[in-house]
Amino acid sequence: MLTHLTGQHLPKWINDVRAAELPGLSSFAGGLEQDLDAVIQGLTSRWNSGPVEGRVNHIKMIKRQMFGRAGLPLLRKRVLLTAASSACTTTLAHHDRP
Repeated sequence: MLTHLTGQHLPKWINDVRAAELPGLSSFAGGLEQDLDAVIQGLTSRWNSGPVEGRVNHIKMIKRQMFGRAGLPLLRKRVLLTAASSACTTTLAHHDRP
């Protein structure tokens, strides 16, 4: 469902999980049912927040590395510098393609 964007199959999967009576998966399936329409939309749409989530995780990693060492001004500078350097790397990688 994730790689082929076939979220319409989710209700059947949830029923199969419930029938299998696996406690961990049944609980997970129940959580999915709480907002089933949104989950199905997320599994069928080609749009995703992956790039944003990746950037957020990167910022959190920088923050953890600097824990207790510096304040917001230095954290801001490091985040902006790494964003600029990754943008340059991405741009160069796109230009290297045939």
